[in-house]
Amino acid sequence: MTELKEKKTILIFGISSFIGSNLAVFLKKDFKVVGTYYKTPVVIPGVLCIPCDVLNKESVQLTLYTSKADYSIYCVGVNSIISCSEAEGLADALNASGLFNVAEMCQRYKSQICYISQDFVFLGEDKDYLEMDIPDSATVLGKTKSSGEFYIQKNSLNYMIFRTCHLYGRHINPTKRTFFENLQYNIKSSSPQSFDCYVKQGFLDVYYLCLIIKLSIERRAQNRLIHLCSSDIMTRYEFAKLYCKIFQENASQVNKGRWPYPLLKLREGTEELWYYKLNSNNLEAFLNIYMPSIEESLNLSLKRYNGSQSAQHKKAQGGNISFI
Repeated sequence: MTELKEKKTILIFGISSFIGSNLAVFLKKDFKVVGTYYKTPVVIPGVLCIPCDVLNKESVQLTLYTSKADYSIYCVGVNSIISCSEAEGLADALNASGLFNVAEMCQRYKSQICYISQDFVFLGEDKDYLEMDIPDSATVLGKTKSSGEFYIQKNSLNYMIFRTCHLYGRHINPTKRTFFENLQYNIKSSSPQSFDCYVKQGFLDVYYLCLIIKLSIERRAQNRLIHLCSSDIMTRYEFAKLYCKIFQENASQVNKGRWPYPLLKLREGTEELWYYKLNSNNLEAFLNIYMPSIEESLNLSLKRYNGSQSAQHKKAQGGNISFI
């Protein structure tokens, strides 16, 4: 009789977060998933959720010791540019210091540390950013995220860093609406909205991050920093207009605006637009896939949330997934 292969264990620090909860729901099909929360307990069928304070080293040690996790994904942190600027100490503590405790204990208990970083580690120049480019952030968010990246690369012997564009989707906690949920809610309620049209970045359904992490684990990726971004970039105003087109919503409430991004420094020159385009060529070559456009990502979202069939889709097969 063939012995069943035991599932690997994934420990998600920050399972009550937007990214952490989506990862748990997706990965529980193929892995044993354990998640930690600080003050916001969550209930996800098939997932063990336990309290843990990442700023308390003993709490982190106990969590890793008892879970015996093969992989630890760090989803704790302050991921809003404005929130990071308003609470720099908290942002540094959660985006960097808490990560240091987790990374140290992952080393001790032989668990691969996976860190979710962002495109805002860069300055926002009009170029395709490569993994080898040195972070030079203009925001507190980017500064704290790059600190986390640097620490892991210098101190961990078994890590993965996923540097992503803007990830959109729905939060497990209905009281914490994401940008995408606010967009949907306000359009449905016919409330006028102003969207920034000065910062250009990629947009991907959070589902793609889940797929990439799953594939990377299956390929036994190790000690890599991977860029994850849509094939094109646009402003949030352009994204909102495209959303209305694909979801067949009234776009008359979508207006141009300029959001107050708190910057630590300005670029040289007089350009008003800020660009955050991550080059994903290394990811595509490593996993034999291609990254979708923002329109293709929104078509996937339409299927996921509405169950609707969209028109013609161009598909590319890679490994065991097909990006729409």
